[in-house]
Amino acid sequence: MPSLSTPETPHYTPAPPTKEELDWADLAVVDISKADTPEGRAELAVQVRDAMTTQGFFYVVNHGYTQPQTDRIFDIADVPFARVSPAEKSAYTAKMKESGSYQGYKPRQYWHIANGVHDQLEHYNINRDITKRAHPKPLRPFLPEIDAFARHNHFNVLHPILRLLALGLELPEDTFVQRHGFDAVGETYVRFMKYYPRSEEEETKTNNVWLKGHTDFGSITVLWSQPVSALQILSPDGKWRWLQHLDNALIINAGDALEFLSGGFYKATIHRVIQPPADQRGHTRLGVFYFCMPDDDVRLAPVAESPVLQREGIVRRCPDEQAPFMETWRRERTSAYGKTDLKKTGDGVEEEILNGVVVKHYN
Repeated sequence: MPSLSTPETPHYTPAPPTKEELDWADLAVVDISKADTPEGRAELAVQVRDAMTTQGFFYVVNHGYTQPQTDRIFDIADVPFARVSPAEKSAYTAKMKESGSYQGYKPRQYWHIANGVHDQLEHYNINRDITKRAHPKPLRPFLPEIDAFARHNHFNVLHPILRLLALGLELPEDTFVQRHGFDAVGETYVRFMKYYPRSEEEETKTNNVWLKGHTDFGSITVLWSQPVSALQILSPDGKWRWLQHLDNALIINAGDALEFLSGGFYKATIHRVIQPPADQRGHTRLGVFYFCMPDDDVRLAPVAESPVLQREGIVRRCPDEQAPFMETWRRERTSAYGKTDLKKTGDGVEEEILNGVVVKHYN
């Protein structure tokens, strides 16, 4: 919990949770505190395996941050948007298309959504090594807290989940942990993200889609739950369902890198962001994430030694010898997203080919 010596910043007050009856996704709730014992890990490994082979999403509770600590992180998350001038934002804008890296700001209206409408979200991305690059002046007093937050996500959330995922494949517990070093070269990062309301004309032109359906390109995404409902996942039955907010919970999902490494056993789940329900419209939507990726030098080929994969079979998206390294995959996905011409294949599905691998988007 923040002490009296922590720098002050205005409290961010989100919209109240929606009162509308929505078609919520039925996700498992994982008590990560049980992962402290071998018996607990064995129990959770089954729960996580089942979640990641069906929905691809699950909640995590009892992750070690109190509600006041979480509230403080959301207050800090608003600093790059509410307290940094447009001129200073411009000086720290990431060059995603040129560099293949999200570090810094993604400005509003950078990505094309549909019918000439661009996005209305901005985010600020901070490498887990907070010293990797400079940051806007208003954010600098908060860097020690952001550093502690990144380390908490990495060691107290990501690594326990990776151990459970390895156990689900009957692999040594640290199989995936060894591919996700905190001090290794890579792009795992904290993201603060803010969506802004759109005009009715923009909503009409995009059929209320704020961010088209996609998979994340890393291994695990940690989303700190917030109350503005807008995130939907494509359920196994082909229906889009809303993700419900749980106080002080985390929402975990798999990305491309985990699907590659697990030989298709764990699925990268398609998700999108749409206009919130009527009682939350007009509010901004502030998000806090920890986007996790294997180290840059990890080749994204299946862990074929897994007894589970040897029994179940491996689903490859490309031949093993052509599997991309994580650095290549994240650079290509970052550079191309929202900026490349996509091939329409029907039923709202659009495709692009990156490094010989088909990547689908759902609009």
